[in-house]
Amino acid sequence: MRTLRLPDAPQAASPIWWLWERFTDVHTAAYRATNGRLGGTYGNAPVALVDSVGRKSGKRRTHPLLATEDGDNIVIVASKGGVHKHPAWYLNLMANPETTVNFYGEVRRVRARETEGEERERLWKLMTEIYPTYEDYQRRTDRRIPVIVLEPA
Repeated sequence: MRTLRLPDAPQAASPIWWLWERFTDVHTAAYRATNGRLGGTYGNAPVALVDSVGRKSGKRRTHPLLATEDGDNIVIVASKGGVHKHPAWYLNLMANPETTVNFYGEVRRVRARETEGEERERLWKLMTEIYPTYEDYQRRTDRRIPVIVLEPA
């Protein structure tokens, strides 16, 4: 019996990511213009617009990310499709955790933090319930995909 192997995610230098970033620019504009009525979900998963400030450039960027609420917090996952490197927005949030998030037109000031232990496991399960493909992403990489909580600031 053959074992099914998942295809590798495009590596960080791939031109696919440049195209993906152009798509997310359009997605972000549609989300903002409609307060999340367009672009506010991907399948059954809610989408939030999460801002980050570049740790090297100092530039503010916006990232449409799958998200869900957990009490007053918003939960996101730094998967980048199972690429072997963390997404830049995650590194930027860890360096500059004070930020804003737009969740269905409500802009909130938040502080990002990475989860660990039982909290991480509970929130990973929550996120894989709304987007099961995260499990596939985790199987593609040796890095432990971070689960981030955006807490009210």
